[in-house]
Amino acid sequence: MSSSSPSFHAAEAIPLANVPELRMPEFRDAVVSSVNGGASLSALLGRQRDGRYLELLAVLANAATGRLSIVRTTADGAYPCLTLDCPQAHWFEREIAEQWGAIPEGHPWLKPIRFHALHRNGVVAEAPAPGVTNFFSMRGEEVHEVAVGPVHAGIIEPGHFRFQCHGERVFHLEIALGYQHRGVERALASGPDKRTIHLAETLCGDTTVGHTTAYCEALEALSDTQVPPAGQVLRGVALELERMANHCGDLGALAGDVGYLPSAAYFGRIRGDFLNLTAMLCGSRFGRGMIRPGGVGFGLARDRTAEFLKRLKDAFRDLSDAAVQLWDRPSVQARFEDTGPVSREDCIALGLVGPAARACGIERDVRRDFPSGIFRSVQIPVSKWDSGDVFARAWVRWLEIQRSETFVREQIASLPGGSELERPGPLRPNHLAVAMVEGWRGEICHVAITDSQGSFAHYKVVDPSFHNWMGLALAMRGQQISDFPLCNKSFNLSYCGHDL
Repeated sequence: MSSSSPSFHAAEAIPLANVPELRMPEFRDAVVSSVNGGASLSALLGRQRDGRYLELLAVLANAATGRLSIVRTTADGAYPCLTLDCPQAHWFEREIAEQWGAIPEGHPWLKPIRFHALHRNGVVAEAPAPGVTNFFSMRGEEVHEVAVGPVHAGIIEPGHFRFQCHGERVFHLEIALGYQHRGVERALASGPDKRTIHLAETLCGDTTVGHTTAYCEALEALSDTQVPPAGQVLRGVALELERMANHCGDLGALAGDVGYLPSAAYFGRIRGDFLNLTAMLCGSRFGRGMIRPGGVGFGLARDRTAEFLKRLKDAFRDLSDAAVQLWDRPSVQARFEDTGPVSREDCIALGLVGPAARACGIERDVRRDFPSGIFRSVQIPVSKWDSGDVFARAWVRWLEIQRSETFVREQIASLPGGSELERPGPLRPNHLAVAMVEGWRGEICHVAITDSQGSFAHYKVVDPSFHNWMGLALAMRGQQISDFPLCNKSFNLSYCGHDL
């Protein structure tokens, strides 16, 4: 990375003028060399600058130093793709191509990822129909194709999966999304206003706390707002409750997919207990209204602390009993082990995040590497395994539940007094802030850029699912097609979080 590139912490604002403008060859070298040196590409985004030309910005996160770097360049028409030398860029470059019409020349599989309208120089092209594209196909004796979705058998989100199979063996899985594209990033631009917080809360419904925390941290950095200690603690508690509830639900779903109904039933019920603890904080089981710019919208009354801790203890006791049943059943482990493995090398190359990365032995966790809020003073140990299969992705979730429970119990027992909210002031004009939060699926990254009036000129959201969908495709290679539900649940990625 160029020595002139600014190095800063997550949830810290810097003047936009300090971001170096590089020629494309230098930009490309900066990104590739940083990723090869161990950094991760947290965001690669395009934005129309001055209404005239396309600007690319790359946010690079260096876990070894705990700091971020950012560079930018101009890319009109076409540019040499990054993907061939930096596979972490592959999904980002496909997004930029369909959003802005800038073609990454040499990209190995250039096609839409969201099927939304092209915006360029004030012209809006008609959006293509989702899923209408040229899919990869194979030919040969006994080779066949299986198409699943976007309409599925249950009340679930829409996504299309195209399998190339020889008998029951999967050679390739192609995933087509975009059925829930809502244009949220464009709606966030020109804010913040009254609706912005509600857009943040609904970016991904099961990650309300994670995404809203990232949004608030970006806004607080741009307004130089300090969140009170009680607000920081309650934010951390809400984030870990969200993690526990979703991990618990995932373990139940995995148990159901292998036909082990006792744990499936127990985990499903206990997930509700953790959701109810979040409701005890703010009145919403999914954390709506809890996280607000400057802190939190609700506190926890002292006379309710004992009840909260008792409910937490009871839920965790029941969860531990159900987990013992799950892990002690050889028939369950036989289905989990060696199913849907992802290698450590592929994990690093693709830049997988969250439990999917930690299941490959990669110690990647925003709470430790790029801490903000309560996690600057209280560390949660990183949970990992190294087999990269369904078992590892399930086991990492169980480890994280245990460590999150310890964190929540300790923080609630010593909850500081005082105000939970500090009202933010106006945003600094012509600044940039990057907020990073370890959501339950992994790294959440929000990039906010203000204009000369202190409003959002551009707002970029990277949900962890954006990094991880290709990991699911790789996990299915060489597997039986009947393993897909199990592999899919072990990642449990978000369609709407990806489509935005």
